[in-house]
Amino acid sequence: MKVFISADIEGTAGIAHWNEAERTHPDWAEFRALMTGEVVAACEGARAAGVTEVVIKDAHDSGRNLILDRLPDYARIVRGWSGHPDEMMFGIDAGFAAAIYTGYHSKAGTEGNPLAHTSNLRISRLLLNGEVASEFTFNALCAAGYGVPSVFLAGDVGICAEARAMVPGLATVETLDGRGRASTSISPAWSRRLIREGVAAALSGDFAQALPAKADHYEVVIEFSTPTEAYRAAWYPGAKAHGPRAVAFEHRDFSEILRALLFLKV
Repeated sequence: MKVFISADIEGTAGIAHWNEAERTHPDWAEFRALMTGEVVAACEGARAAGVTEVVIKDAHDSGRNLILDRLPDYARIVRGWSGHPDEMMFGIDAGFAAAIYTGYHSKAGTEGNPLAHTSNLRISRLLLNGEVASEFTFNALCAAGYGVPSVFLAGDVGICAEARAMVPGLATVETLDGRGRASTSISPAWSRRLIREGVAAALSGDFAQALPAKADHYEVVIEFSTPTEAYRAAWYPGAKAHGPRAVAFEHRDFSEILRALLFLKV
């Protein structure tokens, strides 16, 4: 059995400030280690469930955060950004039994994490078929496009609730809860233990149906923080203005939504 892990940092236990997520700041060194610890815990849980190979996408910012020498010998790591539309899920394919998410966070426009955002800070909200969406929304649908179920997520309280509502049977570990500019978190050691146990349990059960519902047609709306960003994005073929700070794009094929987002968000 082979599993895929998409690893972010803004939902890692203990995090509370952007300095802790930015590689140019001294605080990042501590939190890249905590991010790595949660990924290793997920690998260990997967191994306990009989997984023979883990592929990890370092999916935060530069894509070069995880401390490589701490990864187990049955893991492969995808670092950096290829330019492929799968982005945070790059490297996944139909050969994986399941997808796992660590360090995930609340979506832009919500208050469940002081670091809540979707994709980048130029976006104030991202909507899919009329619903405000998170990075997990698009990543779980990306995995489902390959037939891969999403079985486990660790992150803040808000994203855990959203993930459970979107994917039947998905297991979660709530690492932190945000209030304003503060976060209340479980300890990193506690988080790692729960992740290890949670992944092992999730992969030992019947997770074949842990897939989000697919739609016949998709419309994505990106609400930017400034009208100049929306003006630029509206030049993408098929995109259209959707108010003074927003653009919309629609297609029946979700992979085309991902392709459009790759260019619309930059």
